[in-house]
Amino acid sequence: MNENKRYNPDMPSEGYDQADYEALKASNIIPTLATVKGMHFDSAEDASIFFARELDYVKSKAYDKIYPEFTALNHFPITHEVPEGAETMTYYSYEKTGFAAIISNYATDLPRADVKGEPTTASVKSIGDSYGYSIQEMRASRHAGKSLDTRKADAARYAIDRTANTIAFAGDKKHKLMGMLSADNNIPLYTLSTVEVDGVQHTEFKYKSAQQILDDINGMFGYMARITQDVERADTLMLPSDVYIDISTRQIPNTGFTVKKFLLENAPYLKDIIPAPEMSGNSKSTNPYGKNVMMLYTNSEEKFSLEIPMAFYQYPLQNRNLEVIIPCEERIAGIVLYYPLSALIAVGV
Repeated sequence: MNENKRYNPDMPSEGYDQADYEALKASNIIPTLATVKGMHFDSAEDASIFFARELDYVKSKAYDKIYPEFTALNHFPITHEVPEGAETMTYYSYEKTGFAAIISNYATDLPRADVKGEPTTASVKSIGDSYGYSIQEMRASRHAGKSLDTRKADAARYAIDRTANTIAFAGDKKHKLMGMLSADNNIPLYTLSTVEVDGVQHTEFKYKSAQQILDDINGMFGYMARITQDVERADTLMLPSDVYIDISTRQIPNTGFTVKKFLLENAPYLKDIIPAPEMSGNSKSTNPYGKNVMMLYTNSEEKFSLEIPMAFYQYPLQNRNLEVIIPCEERIAGIVLYYPLSALIAVGV
């Protein structure tokens, strides 16, 4: 099945997956359907072609489906550089070293500049599920003159995308997959300022003024500049959804600007501010910190990427008694972080 194929709902499918057709033709399901009164098939071969086209439509719709709520799949760089058959991959996290100096003519002791790389090995794992149709569901779809229900394929795609999105944020320690919020990814942590409310110290933005929020975010930019000697200039700020709503509506007194608008128009390198429910302290599957998290990062595959060696794929159908099953698979290596200092995490926002 070509994953670049796109289904046009205004035109009937003229093609079908040959492997699906052969599997249907070899099964006992289609000959049974072809003999059912009211099916209106001239032959078992005609029935095989019809249902192969039906499945082609279902599969194409699943490839087309986009789920904007999965923040990593929509806002992290995604690469497919590793061969899909690989079991592991090794990459290097880099740090620039050395210096330059004024030299004399014919100097032989030139200072050395280099790049120091630290190797990291990540596993490549498969994410899998399946969906299927019983003989009664196929019988009913033909009898009613409707296509097979595409929601089963959508659910299979959704489940795999959700797992990939979870890995992109939290990783999977058991299977040696790293996420952007994994404890072992070497991204620095930034300490937020505190304010006292009723005798208790708080770091959360909801307790702070607009100016204090700006000071925290500017502090993150300044900290990144200091630890990288201004080499890294992050362009994206990711926040929990409720914090995003807060800064989008919080007015800076006497300016006519919200905090968000002011940042986007005045922060020298910032290009985008993204809401992410996965960063919430309540999102236990994606946020291992247990508190709201904010992340400042450079949104470029030169810095990091979510490596997916094999994108979502639907295999030819398999016959199982009076049901056809479509196995689905995706292979993922998690987050590949080339420059850990290109990102910065603040906990307790």
